[in-house]
Amino acid sequence: MYSHSHNLNRRNFILASGTGLAAGYATIATRTSLAEDRPAVKFPRATSGDTAAEPNWEEKLSITVGPKDADIVGTSQKALQAAVDYVARLGGGTVKVLPGEYKLRNSVFLASKVRLLGSGDESRLIKEPSISTKLAADSDWYDQEITLDDAAGFQIGDGVCLRTKNPHNGGTNILKRTLIARSGQRFKIDKALRENFWHVGESTASTLFPIISGELIEDFAIENIALDGNRAKNTNLDGNYAGCIFLQDCSRGNIRRVAARDYNGDGISWQICHDMLVEDCTSRGHAGLGLHPGSGSQRPVMRNNKLADNDIGIFFCWGVKYGLAEGNQIKNCRLGVSIGHRDTDNLVVSNDIDSSGQSGVLFRPERGPGFCGHRNVIEKNRITNSGGDTGIGIDIQGGTESITLRSNTIRETRSAAARIGIRLGKETKDITLAENKIEGVKTDVSDLRI
Repeated sequence: MYSHSHNLNRRNFILASGTGLAAGYATIATRTSLAEDRPAVKFPRATSGDTAAEPNWEEKLSITVGPKDADIVGTSQKALQAAVDYVARLGGGTVKVLPGEYKLRNSVFLASKVRLLGSGDESRLIKEPSISTKLAADSDWYDQEITLDDAAGFQIGDGVCLRTKNPHNGGTNILKRTLIARSGQRFKIDKALRENFWHVGESTASTLFPIISGELIEDFAIENIALDGNRAKNTNLDGNYAGCIFLQDCSRGNIRRVAARDYNGDGISWQICHDMLVEDCTSRGHAGLGLHPGSGSQRPVMRNNKLADNDIGIFFCWGVKYGLAEGNQIKNCRLGVSIGHRDTDNLVVSNDIDSSGQSGVLFRPERGPGFCGHRNVIEKNRITNSGGDTGIGIDIQGGTESITLRSNTIRETRSAAARIGIRLGKETKDITLAENKIEGVKTDVSDLRI
């Protein structure tokens, strides 16, 4: 009320002022008022460059892909990519993936305003087995070619992951590229290396890639499709680079009713992606993370998903803010939910977290209070049978501050052993516990600050 009156008084003052500057402000204020009162768009027309008021067309561009009786007949990534590129060139539309098994040697790269729509479990995209070899010759950062030690099994069009040890700091540099030309063991790649791949770095090439990729796209959807990572026949590539779905620098994507299974890495990973919705999906059997809202991602919504048999169910990476994890079923993961490096102002509510190997919910210790995940709310979750004999339902570590744990049920149906319901680290501050129900553990709340 005070703010509203203050704005009115300030506006009246500006309108009443006789100075030139005040008169200018008055004009702006009047324009703003008129803009707010203008008529709504009731009868939109398709107008060049106008994406805000598009008519609701009864039919939209759609193309089918499948093993037969489709607009594009085929079961490789080339057929799927051709369909995506076709609708993208015309401004967007739907690619319908008909029932069948699609065996991929490279990612399907999505585009803005494209919807990839499968036929449920009957549309199954399978990653082909990976092969790896050393690089036989040095390539510098400006080169656009590599030489393989053993080129057997590598084909033009393959997606490859290049790895090398950085000679300056000992870390690992990783790039994803596509093979586009060859002469014997020499292959041209689609983009320059931009890193040095030398013998001294023990450089390698492997046919590793996400099943579905997106980079610098917006307003897209992946729906009702099955993704098989073929984990037993592929080497590991972590979720900062791959997964059944991997997205980088994207906005406003919807992932619904996707079954992501058995990737030797993450299930669904998105990095620096904003306003992402992941809903009614299954993500299970991955070596890495079930859902990976990645660094810098703002306002992710993860709702009603089934996450099982992963290392971590939901991993809030670095700087994930204003997110919602609601109504998810998380089972048989080492950690149910992990929150850490500057992951602030998130709500984790009404999830079932069952049989975690270590903890149901973990707030990571990070490098000190300035790096921890503050101002998060953990509410109305049901956390059952966490960890071994020393397992913890909710474990808040490091200098984490301003956390609310409200109306959660933490239950242990095995023996009490040395299990703990809630543990508060000695450096934590401003932790609110309200109406939580804790059953069957040895210690309901272990407060190391005391």
